[in-house]
Amino acid sequence: MGQFKANQLVDRLAAAAKAREATIARLRARPAANDPTVLARQAARRAVVQAREVRVAEREAAREAAEARRAAEAAAALERQAAEVARLAAERAEQQAQLAAAQKAARDARFAARKAKARR
Repeated sequence: MGQFKANQLVDRLAAAAKAREATIARLRARPAANDPTVLARQAARRAVVQAREVRVAEREAAREAAEARRAAEAAAALERQAAEVARLAAERAEQQAQLAAAQKAARDARFAARKAKARR
């Protein structure tokens, strides 16, 4: 068993008191709230915060503009696609009309030939 030291408690209490005094001294050494250096530091912090807010707002505006541009491009693409579909449908309808007219003309020619043959 080790030797008992009676002054360990006293040493710990003294060290704690010294630490407490050092902390109090540090707090007392701080500059006052109205000190020019403190005010300058606070102003610099406010400027940094405001600059950050401006950058965030600019980034948000750019993102919204890009999103709107993408939406407009998508709408234009859909419009072009719809116009192409309408054009193809019109061409197809025109081709069918021409085919129907050609078939009717051929049928009429056959009918007229049959009539002419019957009249002889």
